[in-house]
Amino acid sequence: MKRIALLPVALLIIFVLTDSQTKNWTFGPFVRPEGVNPIIAPDSQSYFHCPMRDSMLYWESMATFNPAAVVKDNQVHVLYRAEDLTGEMKIGGHTSRLGMAVSDNGLDFKRLKEPVFYPEDDNQKQYEWPGGTEDPRIVETGEGTYVMTYTQWNHKTPRLAVATSKDLENWTKHGPAFEDAYEGKFNSMHTKSGAIVTKREGNHLIAQKLAGKYWMYWGVPKIYLATSENLTDWEPIVNEDGSLKPVLQPREGYFDSWLVEAGPPAILTDQGILVMYNAGNSAVNGDPSVPDSTYTGGQALYSVKNPAKLKARIDKPFIQPEEEFEKSGQYPSGTTFIEGLVPFKDKWFIYYGTADSNVGVVFWEPEK
Repeated sequence: MKRIALLPVALLIIFVLTDSQTKNWTFGPFVRPEGVNPIIAPDSQSYFHCPMRDSMLYWESMATFNPAAVVKDNQVHVLYRAEDLTGEMKIGGHTSRLGMAVSDNGLDFKRLKEPVFYPEDDNQKQYEWPGGTEDPRIVETGEGTYVMTYTQWNHKTPRLAVATSKDLENWTKHGPAFEDAYEGKFNSMHTKSGAIVTKREGNHLIAQKLAGKYWMYWGVPKIYLATSENLTDWEPIVNEDGSLKPVLQPREGYFDSWLVEAGPPAILTDQGILVMYNAGNSAVNGDPSVPDSTYTGGQALYSVKNPAKLKARIDKPFIQPEEEFEKSGQYPSGTTFIEGLVPFKDKWFIYYGTADSNVGVVFWEPEK
């Protein structure tokens, strides 16, 4: 996540459901478990040999945040973004890699000593050096493959990219998601945050085709759609003039007045497609109860028959910075930046980044 310049806000005239109506489709309420947060914090002792710098370094000594999550072998696996202390002392000025932590209960985690995904001397170096690999989301296929969307950051242009794995530790990079679409038209623009539509099967979120295609909500400061035949090569949905077609935009007077950004994997429900998203507030024309530039979480519902059709949207954040660790660090305005969502042990867990510095967890028990 990087700070984006304030953009003109487009007004959306939409039908916002009341609280009594939203309870039929929204997830939550989510609660913070006592005594466990932050579940992952920077570690100044773990080190590895970096192929990009050809040296040993402490790869997660600066920050650990913005995680993906998936259930494997009846354990929650969290892949989190980690930054070292090299580079410029500003947001986005360091190198990011992905570490992995594993938990039997979704709350207490043990970390691997080395990152599982990082910039290497490979065919993606032009996109990933020196900024690295950031902000993952993970879904599964019915055949047991893990598909990860992530941001490639070369300190010039953030690009939404795709990688796949059979074990979460050994990954194949497939390059930018939109590299070939429309003859590369969108490959040089800023793209990030890919939330693939999934269907819940037990503790797993399986990528699901609709009308013969996979779908993905993506982007910031507006959210767009893309489709794919194979989960690695994606084609954005565009207007007749070839411009990107937004499906969710910032709203004046609300917590999402500054920007909206796709969150964890989208989920097919009985009511439609549930899309959780990250929202930035503006002090100029936003929600006065939410501090300026604060990142909170929203939920929106889309039609299964037409994934671009917005059916409903909450008008207050369902998660926002409250604790000190969520409002201090690299981003003191505060973030509860949601990227990881899994069903596990009769609960729904959200794993989120806090102030670009730590990882937190909240959960919801639907039966209660």
